[in-house]
Amino acid sequence: MELADRAVGLLLSVISLSIFTYYTLWVIILPFVDSDHFVHKYFLSQEYAILIPVYAGVALICFLSVFIGYVMLKSKKKKA
Repeated sequence: MELADRAVGLLLSVISLSIFTYYTLWVIILPFVDSDHFVHKYFLSQEYAILIPVYAGVALICFLSVFIGYVMLKSKKKKA
């Protein structure tokens, strides 16, 4: 089981590092590259650099709110 946990941890680390690198290049480096350069075809438009994290944050807050509400309701039923 320990080997499977380490493999999952490594996979999550690689995915997180890839997303961080892509986003960093997209937001910090790409504005300084000429707009007709071929590298621009590998990235979305700049407005998505703000919209995607905002929507992900809102979805996370909604999920956490529903989860906390569910746990509170469940613990209230156990006490009664």
